[in-house]
Amino acid sequence: MTHRNVVIVGGVAGGASCAARLRRMDEGVGILVLERGPFVSFANCGLPYYVGDVIRDESKLLLATPELFRRRFNIEVRTGNEVTAIDRKAREVEVRDVGTGRVYRESYDALVLAPGAAPVRPPLPGIDLPGIFTLREVPDSRSIREWIESRNAHRAVVAGGGFIGLEMAENLAHRGLEVTIIEMADQLLPPLDVEMAGYVRERVASNVAHLQLGDGLAGFEQASSGGLVVRTQSGASFPADLAILSIGVRPETDLARRAGLELGERGGIRVDDRMRTSDPHIWAVGDAVEVANTVSGERELIPLAGPANRQGRVAADVIAGRDARFRGVQGTAVCGFFGMTAALTGATEKSLRRAGRDDFEAVYLHTPHHAGYYPGAKPIHIKLLFRKPDGLILGAQAVGEEGVERRIDVIATAMQMGGTVFDLEQAELCYAPQYGAAKDPVNLAGMVASNVLRGDVEFAPWCDLADTSAFVLDVREPGEFQCGCLHNAVNIPLGQLRDRLAELPRDREIWINCGVGQRAYYACRILSQHGFRVKNLSGGYQTYCAWESETSK
Repeated sequence: MTHRNVVIVGGVAGGASCAARLRRMDEGVGILVLERGPFVSFANCGLPYYVGDVIRDESKLLLATPELFRRRFNIEVRTGNEVTAIDRKAREVEVRDVGTGRVYRESYDALVLAPGAAPVRPPLPGIDLPGIFTLREVPDSRSIREWIESRNAHRAVVAGGGFIGLEMAENLAHRGLEVTIIEMADQLLPPLDVEMAGYVRERVASNVAHLQLGDGLAGFEQASSGGLVVRTQSGASFPADLAILSIGVRPETDLARRAGLELGERGGIRVDDRMRTSDPHIWAVGDAVEVANTVSGERELIPLAGPANRQGRVAADVIAGRDARFRGVQGTAVCGFFGMTAALTGATEKSLRRAGRDDFEAVYLHTPHHAGYYPGAKPIHIKLLFRKPDGLILGAQAVGEEGVERRIDVIATAMQMGGTVFDLEQAELCYAPQYGAAKDPVNLAGMVASNVLRGDVEFAPWCDLADTSAFVLDVREPGEFQCGCLHNAVNIPLGQLRDRLAELPRDREIWINCGVGQRAYYACRILSQHGFRVKNLSGGYQTYCAWESETSK
């Protein structure tokens, strides 16, 4: 190994992982971790739950300490030490001791940048008033807890309905606060496709005091009572005892930019698949870097702990002389809120359409998370996207109360191996009635998609339903039909279909609907073999309700 002195800037997920891995690869290398904050290797994903008193002991968030790094790994960690400049020619970093103000320099053979990302704090009127918080580090969560307790807070506004925003809303509600969520987009969890986000909205709306979608922040004012007034762009106002800004993060790239390192189109540090920057002696990992998306091929910013840890490991291996590569990201993520889970991996339909792609198909399922006859079965709503005609899996989304993350993990793993829907169809997964079904939801998703590619069924797009000239057939039972149906639909129950073929047109396409898509598929197979031109409305009336409720707003 030629790098005998390694300096790592940032000691959370990517930096700490890199340091520990590098020590395991080489006992002789000198490793110095410089972290500007007061803690190293802490669980920032657990911070909302510390605010919510789900995690009550702050020490549980501290995964490692400088003393542990020294004793176990022979790694020197200096917290409260901020790297302010990089001298690439001299291969030195300038460091400021936050506590004393002392400035000094450290030399390196290899430098690893893991500065992370900072919460967005827009320059709005009143943004610096007391009681307005972001959440990034342990002291932030400590400040929020102290504010709630010292002021006996009752009302909170959460700006942002993404992953952190929903987790914060849940945890504030857990502490008994009335919560208002303000989200600029027309949906919660903006990474999801709009119809899948409908299930999220229903659950969240029933657990918060107010949900304000399609409206951005305009500013803050001090209330006469001592609290805050949060104003939105539409003119609405919401009183609050505190406000949480969860409107996104920006990569911390100032240090890299001032050092002349190349940045990418999205503003992150540009790295290759060995996590090396434009300087051959400098690597970068974590939330501040742009990496390739394995589905689209585009460079993306992915502020997630999992990729950061894997990138740190790759950088360490490369510095140690191994030919390691980071194979990219596909955006696998999960969020829990108010007893519900939403998860996704890979591309969404809207991201594919933004990219100008039309070589894909989407299928929907609404199926119990385990055998329906076993008590406690909960529905999982799944959307699977795959490429035509080879069935390559492009992405998946799922929402439900139980078993959601396991199904997305299976699909994510299949994607990483270049899997197709035929692989999902044939996947051998655990089965016992309390855990799944003989045909697991993953299998069913693969089966439905495989049926499309084999030509057994063709799907009609929900977005064309309002303008179609097709004959719309509903094969549910009359009682189901009367509780809600598609416009101009004709009801012929599946059990009567073979005896009533004469009532169906042969000069028009027939679009078939049922509750969740299964009976409509059976009807498609019957009618297609009798010479009718048929299409299935994927996911049935369940999908229609989700689609209509979100697209008609």
